[in-house]
Amino acid sequence: MRPHATRWLAGLACLALQLAPTQASGEPGREPDRPNGSGGINAPGHRQAPYLVLVSIDGFRWDYLDTYRLPAIAAIAAGGVRAERLVPVWPSLTFPNHYSIVTGMQPARHGLVSNDFFDPQAGRWYRMRDRGAVEDGSFYGGEPIWVTAETQGMVAASFFWVGSEADVAGIRPTHWRSFDKRVSGEQRVDQVLAWLAQSPERRPHLYTLYFEDVDDHSHGSGIGSQPFLAALQKVDGYLARLLAGIEALPHAPQVYLALVSDHGQLPYANTPALVLEERVDLAGLELVDGGAFVFGWPRAGYEGDLEALAMAINRDWAHGRAYLRDEAPRAWRLAGNPRWPSLIVQADPGHAVLSSAARREKISAADHGWAPGAPDMHGIFIARGPGIRPGQRLGPVHVTDLYPLFCAMLGLRPAGDLDSDPAVFEGLLESARSE
Repeated sequence: MRPHATRWLAGLACLALQLAPTQASGEPGREPDRPNGSGGINAPGHRQAPYLVLVSIDGFRWDYLDTYRLPAIAAIAAGGVRAERLVPVWPSLTFPNHYSIVTGMQPARHGLVSNDFFDPQAGRWYRMRDRGAVEDGSFYGGEPIWVTAETQGMVAASFFWVGSEADVAGIRPTHWRSFDKRVSGEQRVDQVLAWLAQSPERRPHLYTLYFEDVDDHSHGSGIGSQPFLAALQKVDGYLARLLAGIEALPHAPQVYLALVSDHGQLPYANTPALVLEERVDLAGLELVDGGAFVFGWPRAGYEGDLEALAMAINRDWAHGRAYLRDEAPRAWRLAGNPRWPSLIVQADPGHAVLSSAARREKISAADHGWAPGAPDMHGIFIARGPGIRPGQRLGPVHVTDLYPLFCAMLGLRPAGDLDSDPAVFEGLLESARSE
């Protein structure tokens, strides 16, 4: 082993010891319950299994890698497989897509139908900035991959991911963190590397890692702005740090590294936003504004006519369409979940719709939330690791196709009844094993 690699591993071992009292908790010093999980110890049959580090770069559009110089991401792509693009579910928002990535399900089936939504059966709102809701496992359906791992006796760790802070079916990852933007990217990477340096009995085999920088600066400053470009370079630096740390490990040949993004980004066109209150009466509706969309749920006792409301919105609107829930395009896969909004007002790509003029702050420098057929809403999928021949290219991949692949990488039995296409990655992991 090279001298610098030895020093790196020694440093990681020290970091692991320093973090040991708190690393299995969402709050310092607090050990989470692990009902029916691994108990923090890998079953003997899993201790020789590969490892998967799943990294999300929020808002990283499919074409950024070919547009900007990003050496670490390019190296990861060159060393493995890259999809032409990663197609999101509808709506093209952070929470539904992150959870579809780890469950292999459409939002109608896993239940996270938006970043913010009303559950009429529970009579409660789920809002992404409401800690109580985010940590309430009753909102989350499906089986995220860390639950798959933990219930099969494999230790899992998450440094941020949608759903990882909740007891989903009574289970969290062994190691998890409550989302906190103040935690630097370097700290996140170093904790993952410290977990990777643990003893085989306790070393997690599944890791999730999340970076919000690119999405934040796309919204705030715009694609191509200096803050946006700096964010791209910063995240590439995080990945260079992660890659160097993995390559210094004695078990590096057993590590899969997968990069994904939940959606792309698109600037708004220079056209006036449709302001709904100037056209229709919205009284009696609970509304969620997204810039690219407005969602509406009737309050108790609502006496309005939603069909007439949708028709009035659509009259002479050239840049979008209002739908009743049951009339939305079949490609959006809305059937079967009452959490979907009763009224859906979806603008065309690049165009804006607002419930009121007071919501103009929802129009940012760049955005997402448009229908997933728009190429600018597409993200990335890149992976390298054992059994993946370098330099492979795939066509478009859907976010729901990834969960079974991740299970195959780890040697886990996937949950059944998925929305995945098993043919997408057929032969991918065997391609190099036969050589």
